[in-house]
Amino acid sequence: MDTYVLDAPLGQNLAVVHGLMWWLNSAVLQRTSIAVVPYSHDLRFLPAFLQQLMMESNGKSVHVDGSPVEAPTSPVVWGATGTDSQHAFFQMLHQGPQVIPVEFVGVVASTGSDDNAHLQLNANLFAQAQALAAGKLDAQGYKNFAGNRPSTVLMLDELSPRQLGALIAMYEHSCAVQGWLMGINSFDQWGVELGKVLAHDVAAELETGTLSTDKTMTHPLLEWYLRARKKLLPK
Repeated sequence: MDTYVLDAPLGQNLAVVHGLMWWLNSAVLQRTSIAVVPYSHDLRFLPAFLQQLMMESNGKSVHVDGSPVEAPTSPVVWGATGTDSQHAFFQMLHQGPQVIPVEFVGVVASTGSDDNAHLQLNANLFAQAQALAAGKLDAQGYKNFAGNRPSTVLMLDELSPRQLGALIAMYEHSCAVQGWLMGINSFDQWGVELGKVLAHDVAAELETGTLSTDKTMTHPLLEWYLRARKKLLPK
């Protein structure tokens, strides 16, 4: 995948095209979140991985030159497996007033012994993508689907270590492409570092029971916590 991204023409380069689509939806069209929906139980942790990759890398408000970013950067990434999400949040995706792009991820080859069940799973994937795109006109307004809801479909030939590694690498390259397009540094996480520094200071205060009054926002909370903790500690 690394070699492919370096050598493939830009117009046919999967990581570049993918990065452009995510950038278009988030930064240009200002769609502030994206739902990642793998139609495979074995890929159930993919949305959580992409939360860390995309939001920690591109959740920035400053360009590499220090100037403020004027457009949205990373979308909020969330999701669940297809069978669970269809009965959880797909109603909102289809008929909610906000437009939320959806990224479907499927596998061609069956990942278990029941090939027909796998076929039905992929049938649901394709049907949901079709419904989001085309919608449905109905004389009864509450049954009307506007359609024109953006989605992408990524299909692995099989769920092998090599194919999964290629998918993860593609997402990492796409993340970097989005960072370049937005002019931000995708490879630092100062917001995370600030929390770590503050946590170290707070932990020291909680251990000693002596609180610093300069924490004006959390000082009452810390006082309450120390009292509650004292009551629960063994006598």
